[in-house]
Amino acid sequence: MNPHQQSVRQLELVADLLKDQYEDAEQFDRVIEQLKSPDQVYEGELEVEMDDGSTKKFKAFRSQHNNARGPYKGGIRFHQDVSKEEVMALSTWMTWKCAVTGIPYGGGKGGVIVNPKELSPTELQKLSRAYAEFLADFVGPWVDVPAPDVNTTPQIMAWMVDAYEGYLKKNNRPIQENTWATFTGKPLGLGGSAGRTEATGLGGFYILEKLVEKLGLTRKKNITIAIQGFGNVGYWFANHADKAGYKVVAVSDSKGGIHLETGLDPVKTLECKQEKGGLSECFCVDGKCDVKGGKIITNEELLELDVDILVPAALENVITKDNAANIKAKAIIELANGPTSPEADKILTDNGVIMVPDVLANAGGVTVSYFEWAQNLQGYYWTKEDVISKLKPLMDDAFEKMWEMKEKEQVSGRMATYMSAVKRVVDTMLLRGI
Repeated sequence: MNPHQQSVRQLELVADLLKDQYEDAEQFDRVIEQLKSPDQVYEGELEVEMDDGSTKKFKAFRSQHNNARGPYKGGIRFHQDVSKEEVMALSTWMTWKCAVTGIPYGGGKGGVIVNPKELSPTELQKLSRAYAEFLADFVGPWVDVPAPDVNTTPQIMAWMVDAYEGYLKKNNRPIQENTWATFTGKPLGLGGSAGRTEATGLGGFYILEKLVEKLGLTRKKNITIAIQGFGNVGYWFANHADKAGYKVVAVSDSKGGIHLETGLDPVKTLECKQEKGGLSECFCVDGKCDVKGGKIITNEELLELDVDILVPAALENVITKDNAANIKAKAIIELANGPTSPEADKILTDNGVIMVPDVLANAGGVTVSYFEWAQNLQGYYWTKEDVISKLKPLMDDAFEKMWEMKEKEQVSGRMATYMSAVKRVVDTMLLRGI
């Protein structure tokens, strides 16, 4: 099952649970059928002149799923495993993610098939500019608002903004809005928002706090957490969890991970990883990295650790029907997009594992992207404290609505989240007469 088929299957399961709430079943079915496919998917080839003078072509995509509630919104990933089916699925999940927190966007997603580690800085800039020009005719502040994703950065967004503006001028296109609002996740000096760097991990931390509250757990220092993926999102989640008193006992990156039962120091661990290029020597506690007693583990082993909270924060489809039965965590907070297959989800639910799905757990990033967009359009910028004070209530409210639906309908956390999100989108489409 490819990612898009997975997203469609999830929608079908949610539709079955929602259908009885609508008097006109035939009309409801038509809307659900429309939501199974993106409104449009753009494909192209980007030609980039390499440093050696040769020309190389890169396959590029942009999927725009649904804009009933506002402009399409979603990241751009540069990765060798990008596919049309992947960006279609991710754009679908973005629609639900925006609806979960109530921000006025629909879902979009884009990507380029490339391993950016194989490009020089000059080649990466050329590729970024070429992709922005590929997008230029079908994005804009009120049309589609891209952002960073896997292997893309604020600097890449800055190059894209500049290329986008240059394209508009070159083609005599009237500029009526602040073009900076076309891309979010930008550097602060180019209209970026304070707090954006840590927003996804911080939003996930707020979800952790609400989940622990609902479960009636009071002694945070006894709550163990394992995080697969120690990039930006996983790190900031670990950072805030550690500061709040939770015990982060395992983290991993693409090369593997480390397990330290007494808990590790996320800040020092990241410094060690950056210095040594990996985690294998980074058993860091209380600012020191010479601690004994740690164990090197694989990403697969991390998923199966006996911990309270498991946080997949890497790529999709890491929890499948083949390993779901081995998951020992009491709850899973999905900070990656689509890390759990539908088959695995059923196994986990049957085993009593509480799931907070990606479209809720990692919605902090797109929420602060929305704040950035709003600031760009107003030309008025907020402090980091302002941003964080606005993020927490939205995440808390989204969690409360999910939990209320979960208890009322006696469904899993994933189904409760999707039911809330899909219902918002369906209701808007019906109001509009779509």
